[in-house]
Amino acid sequence: MAELAQAKRLSKELSLFDVFVISLGPMLSVFFLIPGLAAAKTGPSVGLAFALAAFLMLPAMWSKAELATAMPKAGGTYYFLDRSLGPMVGTVGGLGTWLVLILKSAFALIGMGAYLTLVMDLPIKPVAVALTVAFALLNVVGAKESSGVQRYLVLIVLGVLTVFLVQGALTLFGVGDQGVRAGGFSPFMTEGAEGLVATMGLVVVSYVGLTKVASVAEEVQDPDRNIPLGMFLALLTATGIYVVGAAIIVAVVEPAALYSSLTPVADAADRLFHQLPHWIVLSLVLIPALAAFASAGNAGIMSASRYPLAMARDHMLPRRFAHVGRSKTPGCAIVVTAVLMIIVILTLDVVNVAKLASAFQLMVFGLINLAVIVMRESRIESYDPGFRSPFYPWIQIVGLLAPFFLIAEMGLLPLAFTTLLVGVCLAWYFWYARERVTREGAVFHWFERLGERRFDGLDTELRGILKEKGLRAEDPFDEVVARALVIDRPGKVTFEDVVSDASDRLAGNLPVTADRLTAGFLHGARTGATPVAHGAALPHVRLQEAEAPHMVIVRSKSGLTVEVGEDFGHAAHDERVHAVFFLVSPDDNPGQHLRILAQVAGRVDDEDFMPAWMACEGEQELKEVLLRDEHYLSLRLRTGTQSGELIGRSLRDVSMPDGCLVALVRRGRDSIVPRGRTLLQAEDRLTIIGEPAGIQELTDRYGG
Repeated sequence: MAELAQAKRLSKELSLFDVFVISLGPMLSVFFLIPGLAAAKTGPSVGLAFALAAFLMLPAMWSKAELATAMPKAGGTYYFLDRSLGPMVGTVGGLGTWLVLILKSAFALIGMGAYLTLVMDLPIKPVAVALTVAFALLNVVGAKESSGVQRYLVLIVLGVLTVFLVQGALTLFGVGDQGVRAGGFSPFMTEGAEGLVATMGLVVVSYVGLTKVASVAEEVQDPDRNIPLGMFLALLTATGIYVVGAAIIVAVVEPAALYSSLTPVADAADRLFHQLPHWIVLSLVLIPALAAFASAGNAGIMSASRYPLAMARDHMLPRRFAHVGRSKTPGCAIVVTAVLMIIVILTLDVVNVAKLASAFQLMVFGLINLAVIVMRESRIESYDPGFRSPFYPWIQIVGLLAPFFLIAEMGLLPLAFTTLLVGVCLAWYFWYARERVTREGAVFHWFERLGERRFDGLDTELRGILKEKGLRAEDPFDEVVARALVIDRPGKVTFEDVVSDASDRLAGNLPVTADRLTAGFLHGARTGATPVAHGAALPHVRLQEAEAPHMVIVRSKSGLTVEVGEDFGHAAHDERVHAVFFLVSPDDNPGQHLRILAQVAGRVDDEDFMPAWMACEGEQELKEVLLRDEHYLSLRLRTGTQSGELIGRSLRDVSMPDGCLVALVRRGRDSIVPRGRTLLQAEDRLTIIGEPAGIQELTDRYGG
């Protein structure tokens, strides 16, 4: 099963810049279409409407960032709603968002027509179909290749828009002879406050592409940092472009022409660059517009295809959608997504239907904020987001209520479309998915606090996600391993004997008795809370008295048996256990405790672990087998080598990069606790731990 799971896992190839461009690309495309239509509803205050709409996106952005760093899995909205509110709501969020993204992506490619008609007479729908096929093929090849194209497209848009914004700012402030007269901003709100609010409901959809990146969170490197930071930078960039750009367009384009224009940027460019030949001005607008629409279509296919992938993994859609090909992309899901886009392009009035679909997206944003409340209040210890939304729960309450207020302002048709789409999703759930799932959401963990049932499988799944995510920079895993106590038992021994021995050792470093530690470790084993797999066991407890994590490492060459209580739904483990890792952590930091356990479990899962473990000679090698390769260096001091210059020097005189330290010194059969006055001798073996950059510097300096 582990091999199967590994084969289906998507590659982590997306960097911070990829997150930024995937989030920003879909937002930029709308800038070339919507400012004129929005200005018609509120006048020169359209820039203010864009700014206020950006603030309305903060709850959804923060909530999605928190959920994505806690659960960086393909499917984004579907996965978050399913694991928090249950499969029925997950089906509505996942299937509905998939269909809406298909509509929005088709809309982006159709939207290219308004600008293409400026230079040539092309059949718009066939062009959109061809682009859909091209982007689908690109996405099948690989996420990195697709995001690479996305980078170039977004950079083109940003480069040309910078020229547009700078020239527009010069015009607004009357710098130089621009040959145009900036228009007035009075009256500022032509339709009053009511018109401004209605315009906010219209333009907020300009930002909905911001959170698309959550659906590819499984493919993001260091999601705890890159997802929230990438989304924030994208929102900041888009807001600046919208607010400044809208002010420029309002200033230089006559209201009568602007309010009915679908090419407002082109209209403004004609006034700003009137001294240039028309074909140059047209190129300045057409190139970034086409790049923006193309980036929105490409990002749409990438993110939309992850929804059927995630739902198929959970048996909510046919299993074929879960297939991941050699390029580590969901080929079937991408192809079906593209086919549905082509059908939509050829048969529907995409522009109007996509506008109606915005109400559904606002509803989903509200549910995402509710999902954060549920996950927090469920108090599942393995819910461990790398980013936590500020101002909880008030920002989530605002984010839950505000979308429904905006939906009401949008009128009956968007509300009717949303109701119809929810009905279709519910019909699929009851007809197909309901009988195929047995899990429930975190909401039952919340109910459990009120006397209802809970679903323990979710906690197990979140612990698996912790193993995939790995440690955080502040987690002292290497230090815990370096100072761990080691017990090496060559003969026969029982698990109870090992627990008693480890508890005695730990009691010497903790303000608790050995009996209390023994009782805690044995209780965990008997209740099934002790992970046992691949020849290793991980007994663990958390104590209020502990100020830092402590570990005891035990090797049993002959092996021992760990029995867990069958009364708790677990069978006795018959496999022989050769490695036991006892971990005690402070009670107030459950996330770090679980991450350290997950790191040990992940190392034990490696095929080379047990052979290397059994072949170790002594305490130092046992610890080095557990340490992360890039975070430690094993250095033998020998004359005539690079390391020979350290012989005869005390540790305090050895220059170390910041963050690196000598954790162990092995001399013959003895292990020496390293101190500043420790004098290094020939044939000493040093174990040095630290950050990868420092370890690499030492490797280059001394070998290893």
